[in-house]
Amino acid sequence: MLLELAISVRYPGKAHPIRDVKLAVGDGEIVGLAGESGSGKSTVALAIMGLSRFRGASVEGEILFRGRNLLEARERDLRRIRGREIALVLQSPLASLNPALRIGTQIAETWKAHERGDGWRARAAELFERMRLPRDGEFLRKYPRQLSVGQAQRVLIAMALLHKPALLIADEATSSLDVITQAEILGLIGEVCRDLNTAVLFISHDLPALASVCHRIAVLADGVIVEN
Repeated sequence: MLLELAISVRYPGKAHPIRDVKLAVGDGEIVGLAGESGSGKSTVALAIMGLSRFRGASVEGEILFRGRNLLEARERDLRRIRGREIALVLQSPLASLNPALRIGTQIAETWKAHERGDGWRARAAELFERMRLPRDGEFLRKYPRQLSVGQAQRVLIAMALLHKPALLIADEATSSLDVITQAEILGLIGEVCRDLNTAVLFISHDLPALASVCHRIAVLADGVIVEN
């Protein structure tokens, strides 16, 4: 199993948001995590990425990724894993991209976080083609504000897949899109990740959307998995 977690998450002075949540994702599997706003879905994503503590949360239990408990890993080791082995795509693409940097620059910086050289160009061209994005230099010279929301989200997904991660976490990655664009991007994520054998944890409040791409769905309500 690629990912296995059994966790509880606490925030100081607040009610217990996550209680003994158990979830597993196999190699190349697309698993949905559904739930209403405030149910704790994003808390699970942050815990997997090792980012919960930056929001003052404490995580108990274990998060096994390729057999290693990430809760016992040092921050230095987690930085090597983030982006390279586990990638995260968030809800708002225009807020996630740096408005002051051109698209090509942001892709190059993402590449340099884990690789040397200019291999990002060929890799980006391949992913842009898969994500139905222009591959020309003019597009790479654009700023995020010059893209549509749909284009910006495709760029974020391409950046997340740049290092061929074993696991992609998509946290409400299509909720800001219109229905047609949402369906198209859901299909593209499923297609590309199957080709790359990248597993996906797809987090959303939209059950029909999850059902269209996921092998199975877990439902989170009031911090507890009620269906899996």
